[in-house]
Amino acid sequence: MNSASQANAGGARKLHDKVAVELGTAIANGRIPEGSLLPTEQEGVQRFGVSRATYREAIRALSSKGLVTSRAKTGTRVNPRHQWAVLDPEVITWMFSAKPTTQAVRSLFELRMIIEPAASALAAERRTAEQLLVIGHAYEEMARHGYRSEQGQAADARFHELILTATDNDFLIGLTESIATAVRWTTILKATASKTPRDPIPLHFELYRAIADRNPERAREAALTLLEVAREDTEALLR
Repeated sequence: MNSASQANAGGARKLHDKVAVELGTAIANGRIPEGSLLPTEQEGVQRFGVSRATYREAIRALSSKGLVTSRAKTGTRVNPRHQWAVLDPEVITWMFSAKPTTQAVRSLFELRMIIEPAASALAAERRTAEQLLVIGHAYEEMARHGYRSEQGQAADARFHELILTATDNDFLIGLTESIATAVRWTTILKATASKTPRDPIPLHFELYRAIADRNPERAREAALTLLEVAREDTEALLR
């Protein structure tokens, strides 16, 4: 493929991504309710100013994540929420990029509180010296930049992602991108609020120290406390 063809392909990709993001965000936040019909192909072409192929590709992207189902003659309909790939990082982003519902926040934290304390205990047992080093570095970056900065938010997500990696469990490691995305968006919510939540940095240090000391129970409790505080603060900000 020559450079001109690559540029055209990249432009088309950006266009269908833009359409998918706009529709996906509207669906994930309930502005387009479950059971609703999306614009027809002709309507979508006119509304977004894109080609038929671009609009079709955007719909395929939504369908691949379980958000919609397309059928001949009946059109493209928004699926019930239980059919969505809610752990897909893009779907999480669509749910949280606009103001998420309290129920969505609570459900996400319930998932994290089931997974992360147990993962932290495993990480305390199984982490290597090299893994502890990078977990410590992520903590230092978070403490240096603060959770209100992009660098601090990225370090926060990396901190939690590295703990899952240190479990040496392929299924837990498979959740790292989803958990990191959830961490990033809940941190962004807190960082953009006018009311200042509790400082999460000391709680992260307690979790790091428990993993460093190879103390599974302390790591479990530290992770649970950190998540409980984060959930309470996030829900309070949404209210």
